[in-house]
Amino acid sequence: MLIRNYRIFSLFGIPIEINPTWLFTLAFFVYILGGELYPDALEDEPAWFLWALAFVSGLLFFASIIVHELAHSLVAQRYGIPVRAITLFMLGGVSQITKEAKRPLVEFVTAIVGPLTSFLLAAIFVGLALTPGIHGGRIGIMFEFLFVMNLSLGVVNMAPGFPLDGGRVLRGIVWWITGNAVRATRIAARVGQVIAFVMILYGLMQFFRGAGFNGLWIAFIGWFLLSASRESYAQMVISEGLRGLRVGDVMSRDFPVVDAHSNLQTFAEENLTRTGRRFWVVTLNGQPEGIITPNEMSAVTRNRWPYTTVADVMRPLDATHTVNPNTPVTEALEVMASQDLNQLPVMNEHGLAGLISRSHILQLIQTRAELHL
Repeated sequence: MLIRNYRIFSLFGIPIEINPTWLFTLAFFVYILGGELYPDALEDEPAWFLWALAFVSGLLFFASIIVHELAHSLVAQRYGIPVRAITLFMLGGVSQITKEAKRPLVEFVTAIVGPLTSFLLAAIFVGLALTPGIHGGRIGIMFEFLFVMNLSLGVVNMAPGFPLDGGRVLRGIVWWITGNAVRATRIAARVGQVIAFVMILYGLMQFFRGAGFNGLWIAFIGWFLLSASRESYAQMVISEGLRGLRVGDVMSRDFPVVDAHSNLQTFAEENLTRTGRRFWVVTLNGQPEGIITPNEMSAVTRNRWPYTTVADVMRPLDATHTVNPNTPVTEALEVMASQDLNQLPVMNEHGLAGLISRSHILQLIQTRAELHL
């Protein structure tokens, strides 16, 4: 997921993105369907039709994944949880939900709606496949494939391995029983790690028994689940460790400033390149007016820098996401994650009070870990 994602459209205000790795999986599905499965089932059809049907089948399957993830996202939004985007990538799709559920019921409902949606889609596709005039025909085989894939998607996601949907369902149930979100996450994560290890061992065994790529694919999915489970648990532990801390406790009151009348050429040569700092507060007559980062400068061509002032391209403070000193640190992290920001200005009743950044929070986490706090 380190490769850049590309937005293709939006549904209900939620951006739908694709990661380039998704193209490999789409190509794999098309190859298996058009080169092996469909030729065996439709022997009399021309090759161009088989490949076209395979391509449409692949697109419809990934459309089904989008519907699956959209169900998660719409329920999350219903409970006031922000959703940044839905992204298709090599292993399927993911809803970028930027905030943890506050109640076990919310966690349970948000998680289980995805597999239920896949089961509903499977029922729709099997109904289409059995429709008179379609059943046994060349389009019917596509609906049969979509039925099997959506049924499999629902079953696999209901495996009680965190952070799969089933793992989150398990977490919601344990959370409701124990009343402890961290303990529930720990239990769900442990179950997820056991399932991941079993998948890795089974995949490797299948590979050495001659299953080839299929065995390696199962092992790779297990490895991905193991990594995701550990990461999700670590994020929960960090969030719990920061609970109770306020932005004012960790913000920096010493922030770099640049005069609004400075031109971009001078600013780049005397400030950016010499310090390496990327976030600057723009002042006019000594008063903070906005912020500037390399992102704002990138909108101006280099040959215009000597003739463009910082004030011309800065982002005004009233148009910038801000927090106040009493904002919980966990909430500030959620804002930075949802808006893809590394820093946030901290405003109080007197104006700009400081800055908080991900680096500040990471340093705090490291210090607390070293002191076993």
